[in-house]
Amino acid sequence: MKTLSYTTIDRQAKGWPSGPWDGEPDKVQWLDEATGLPCLAVRARHSGHWCGYVGVAEGHPFFGHEYDEHYELPAHGGLTFSEACSPGETEATGICHLPEPGEPDHVWWFGFDCAHSGDTSPEDARRWGDDGYGGTYKTLAYVKTSCRELAAALKEAA
Repeated sequence: MKTLSYTTIDRQAKGWPSGPWDGEPDKVQWLDEATGLPCLAVRARHSGHWCGYVGVAEGHPFFGHEYDEHYELPAHGGLTFSEACSPGETEATGICHLPEPGEPDHVWWFGFDCAHSGDTSPEDARRWGDDGYGGTYKTLAYVKTSCRELAAALKEAA
């Protein structure tokens, strides 16, 4: 799977101040090298916080399971999502990936978000000032590390 990134959000139009999100894209897809599982980082369009996702193919014991069946999986704030590719979404913004030939395109995504107590976002910074109401912004690098940990746990469960 190719690593792809997209920048689709007009931050100036949203009034987001400068911050650690400057220079980050709004969606990235990559293959976790250690597990071979597809990963996504997708920025929430309204608030600008990151969400991370790891996909498992048919045949994985958790394929088709609801996220709340697997509270033991490591994820920032716990899992908050499980679903197949989002229908009607665009490649640049949706929870779906572009697989290479021979890679599974029908995967079940497990995801988490970085909009919990103690987190902040570009929209929080716009509304409440630089510290975003006292939270910390979870960067793309943080989300990639969290996806790597989730991918390792999903691989181990297979």
